[in-house]
Amino acid sequence: MSNSSEEKKNENRKWMYLGAIGLTFLSKIKVILPMLSKLAVPVFSMLASILAYAWATKSWAIALGLVVMIFVHEAGHVLAAKRRGLPVTLPIFIPFLGAFIAMKKNPRDAITEAYIAIGGPLIGTLGALTAYLIGISTESAILIVVAYFGFFINLLNLLPIHPLDGGRIAKAVSRWLWLVGLIGGLVVIVYLRSVLFFIIWALFAWELYGKYVSKRKGRVFILPFQIKIPIEYLRMQGAIVPGEQHQRELEFSTYSSISGEQIVEIYWDSLGVREKVTLQTQCRVRGVKVVRVKHEADDNGQLNHIIAQCEINGLPYENDRYYEVPTSARWKFGVAYLGLAVFLILMMLSIQGMDIPGVR
Repeated sequence: MSNSSEEKKNENRKWMYLGAIGLTFLSKIKVILPMLSKLAVPVFSMLASILAYAWATKSWAIALGLVVMIFVHEAGHVLAAKRRGLPVTLPIFIPFLGAFIAMKKNPRDAITEAYIAIGGPLIGTLGALTAYLIGISTESAILIVVAYFGFFINLLNLLPIHPLDGGRIAKAVSRWLWLVGLIGGLVVIVYLRSVLFFIIWALFAWELYGKYVSKRKGRVFILPFQIKIPIEYLRMQGAIVPGEQHQRELEFSTYSSISGEQIVEIYWDSLGVREKVTLQTQCRVRGVKVVRVKHEADDNGQLNHIIAQCEINGLPYENDRYYEVPTSARWKFGVAYLGLAVFLILMMLSIQGMDIPGVR
């Protein structure tokens, strides 16, 4: 057989292999594309964070190490959530704020929330400690600086301010720690001179005010909604069309759906009307009222609808059973929380004593 024939067969065989690979890829494209779309935001946000930290630190190595420390911290949350059977998203990085994961299903109690919250600082501390030990053994100043930032990130997250990890852990230890977080947060704001952290602290302070101060003053939860009723329907019911200044209290019942949403079912018996309203936040419904009725005419000026402007009045509801934590569990979380915070402080002080550039 001539060389030219052999070369032609090899060429044909090569194209057959490439075609098979192409067909395999096309058959999997429906699986690959969703995976790529899910990875796109986390990957690009990670790259954006590396660029931002490289600009701030003037070092690509430190920037990369810092993002790795953040990733390890978030991986701790993911592992803890998986252990408790709660699905979570991939971490999304935000330059100079860290990263976050979103839970697709909320925890049912404070213990579960605290367990997931402490997983981040715990695994993150192990990651920073690993960088520190490797840096000491190899005399790498860069790794020691990265470890220092890793310890700092995890310590900052232990501050008992919601939505930081410490604020979530406090739910299983003592909500009085939130008061410590308010005071400690001011110290951190002065130390970091961070506008972003001030915004987080201010939102937390406002949340506490709304939950404990305004609530005690009897702050009412008000949800406006409308009921649109055709005139033909009212005529079929033999009902009198209410005037535009009409006001009245309506009967209602409330219950929770399978998905956990609160449903308010409203009855306007004189008009034969029933309406369901879904509440986004749980509340103790105190009453449902029609505050005004609007008449709506068609193009010929004939009345064809009425629109009842209504509102639901209630008080914000907080499930106190959510915070029911056994004393033994409070002690376990408390000791772990305090021990981790003390360890992180000691490690940071130890590195500061080494007089390494980039560590303050």
